[in-house]
Amino acid sequence: MPRVRIKSRARWRPVVSLPDTLSDRVVELAGPPEQIAMGLERMLDALAALKIPARLPMPVILVGGTNGKGSTVAYLEAFYRQAGYRVGAYISPHLWQFTERLRLDGRSAPEFLWHQLLTEIADVAHQIPLTYFEITTLAAVRMMLAAGVDVAILEVGLGGRLDAVNAFTPDCSIVTTVDLDHQDWLGPDRASIGREKAGIFRRGVPALYGDMEDPCASVLAAAICADVPLQQLGRDFRIDPLLGKWSGFGQEKQVPAPLWAAPAQWANLALAVAALSLLEAKLPVPDTAISAWTQAPELPGRCQWRQPWGQGGPDLLVDVAHNPQAARQLATLLAARKGAARCHAIVGMLADKDMAGTLAPLLHWVDAWHVLEITDTPRAAAAAQLCDILEGMNAITVSVDVDMEQALEVVRTTLAGGDILLCFGSFHLVKQLPMAWLQSGPA
Repeated sequence: MPRVRIKSRARWRPVVSLPDTLSDRVVELAGPPEQIAMGLERMLDALAALKIPARLPMPVILVGGTNGKGSTVAYLEAFYRQAGYRVGAYISPHLWQFTERLRLDGRSAPEFLWHQLLTEIADVAHQIPLTYFEITTLAAVRMMLAAGVDVAILEVGLGGRLDAVNAFTPDCSIVTTVDLDHQDWLGPDRASIGREKAGIFRRGVPALYGDMEDPCASVLAAAICADVPLQQLGRDFRIDPLLGKWSGFGQEKQVPAPLWAAPAQWANLALAVAALSLLEAKLPVPDTAISAWTQAPELPGRCQWRQPWGQGGPDLLVDVAHNPQAARQLATLLAARKGAARCHAIVGMLADKDMAGTLAPLLHWVDAWHVLEITDTPRAAAAAQLCDILEGMNAITVSVDVDMEQALEVVRTTLAGGDILLCFGSFHLVKQLPMAWLQSGPA
């Protein structure tokens, strides 16, 4: 079948998003989130100035890794809430609104509290050149302290060793997976990245690692060198998807199915249950609190199947996947469901990502590509660049210079019931979808 490049005559239009004065306020204090400066010195100075202890009064769980951080945080949050604890969950980045970055008892922290804390931090930010993520982290932790949460779950933003959340002393550290991403900051290979991820480990503090099939040697070596009691999925604890059972540390627990559809979600669920077990002396959780979902959080944009056009239209699979490992997981989902159905993909990526490595696992499953150029960040890859990469890998049909509205209209009129629309590549791309689509019921 010949390859076809379809060019739209439409001009690019900026992404229309909801007003986000909070993000604008952080930009005023620190500059845009694209301005990254690794290191803990600024955070430690700011903690001292704000009188925030590195050892927080509540148990702290640090969650790092290449993929699976957000869902692991969500599982921990849900289980602890179901056990009756007050939970603070800090994540990044946000999808639609800045307030998504901190959940207190399952709800986004209110905007007025963010503004209040940012005002308090402003004087320190004028003296110490804090980054966007550092200011956000400081404000989130101060809100957790003010709210008196029983447990603080902090997602690592970038890497681990030099990330802002690593300024806080953990009671448990989790590395979900290690794969290629952010090589400009973390190193050129998996071993280098693994060492950075393992930087959230502490001597004598329990830690968990989730790569079961191909564990990263540098993570294991870092744990040995630092005298960290590391527990590894598949070696020290396990999960059985068929029976819905977790086992490890001399225990066995019945667990519910993961909240999101992907085989890797069982590993994220296993890590969360393992963390509960390791912290049992500090935060006891009865088995009944993890046997079913009663306080399930939302996590838009992670392996979500939806039917936005109803029963007669195509199914929508949405994921913020932006690296090769995440794309391989998406390919597994498509392989299990596609059959004889057609699949179109809407994709947009950042230029500093491994674009070819991310696109390659999906080539066999996608029948037509709609390439979008992300417009709300200077890190965006040009649509023509993505198109050239796809054509260089012999993708069949590639549409370029098409905005989200146009791509969705083409898909709606081309695909039928049972066909699949895949939307992936970046948080910046996924947030262009209608918010209601990702908050509706599963397909």
